[in-house]
Amino acid sequence: MRNNFDRQLRLLGSEMREMGALCEDAIALAAKALSEDSKELAAKVPPIASALDRKERDVENICLKLLLRQQPVAGDLRQISAALKMITDMERIGDQAEDVAEIVSSMGPGPKPETELLSSMARSVIQMVTSSVDAYVNQDMELAAEVISQDDRVDAYFEEVKKSLVEIIVREPDMGGYALDMLMTGKYFERIGDHATNIAEWVIYSVTGVHKSEELSAD
Repeated sequence: MRNNFDRQLRLLGSEMREMGALCEDAIALAAKALSEDSKELAAKVPPIASALDRKERDVENICLKLLLRQQPVAGDLRQISAALKMITDMERIGDQAEDVAEIVSSMGPGPKPETELLSSMARSVIQMVTSSVDAYVNQDMELAAEVISQDDRVDAYFEEVKKSLVEIIVREPDMGGYALDMLMTGKYFERIGDHATNIAEWVIYSVTGVHKSEELSAD
């Protein structure tokens, strides 16, 4: 019985890695579409977001089978419960990468400053997503804590983006529409960082049985 349970847990870990890889692909494609002003690349993001939706349902089915058939206890139960929470964040990451792609698809021709700064922001959130999923699979609390600390860097990027866009609007008022698009893009990347942070917090819960929200309420 335990051998079968362990096989299912390994399958769950494998599916989580695949879902994480889809998240990385969606973010990277959206960021590249932005930096290259490519509607062709942007059009490749929605199918990945759809694949994430399907993968979310696959992982849910695995988790429900483990809960209903294997009746896990303690750490195993936390690991499965955490996965169910994490896939919601991962699916939303796909949605937000798709939102960035939609912005790229709707933008007109012309110079597009600040895309390099946003590309750096995207690279940071991709690393956060990768590390958060690795932390789950390996039950690595140290790596999860590192992801949580990286969220400050992403927030700093967003503040820099906002400051730069304000300066652009002051210099060139007719760039207001572009600035709004870039502000929304930065906000989507910031939210992806928040979702990666949520995933890392669920990793810590799966190991310790304590979630950050419970620590705050205790304080």
